[in-house]
Amino acid sequence: MTDEQTPAEDVAFEAEDLAQEIEALKAEIGAMKDQALRYAAEAENVKRRAEREMNDARAYAIQKFARDLLGVADNLSRATAHSPRDSQDAAVKNYIVGIDMTEKELLGAFERNGLKKIDPPKGEKFDPHLHQAVMEQPSDEVAAGGVITVLQAGYELMGRLVRPAMVAVAAKGSTGPAPAEPPAAAANPYAASGDESGGSFDTKA
Repeated sequence: MTDEQTPAEDVAFEAEDLAQEIEALKAEIGAMKDQALRYAAEAENVKRRAEREMNDARAYAIQKFARDLLGVADNLSRATAHSPRDSQDAAVKNYIVGIDMTEKELLGAFERNGLKKIDPPKGEKFDPHLHQAVMEQPSDEVAAGGVITVLQAGYELMGRLVRPAMVAVAAKGSTGPAPAEPPAAAANPYAASGDESGGSFDTKA
């Protein structure tokens, strides 16, 4: 304080200096907060990328093995579909029960490891991301573009298509209820990444 400054002026100068220091600290805190938010966002992105890469690595690691087992699942499905269930022979009945249990256990193992069966019900709308139309035929029970029957079940591994379901589709001019939309969960999240789909199909009537 100079001889010309009064105590009031000195207090005013100190208050101004303090206000400037507070503003500087606020700006510094704001910059640090912004930097912390950026670091947090970057860490979250790294975490998500690592999880995605880990899931992809796991999927690729078991994809070939899973594909090799699909033939086993197909044979078991054919065996159960054509089993003589009306047989009165106790040995035959026990054999059929054993085949059923084996198929269920195999499908359960598939599910536990992310391999899900694609088996659209009759009347479901044809989905080129999940289905492959191997034939079309007129139908008075299913509208054009709907699945009439599944000739071979498909499979997807952790959302990635391993094999499309081979289906027969109602041809143009078919009559019947409008085809049902497939469940939302059945959409292929990898469709945009260049994975091959089951094939396209013109469903315009």
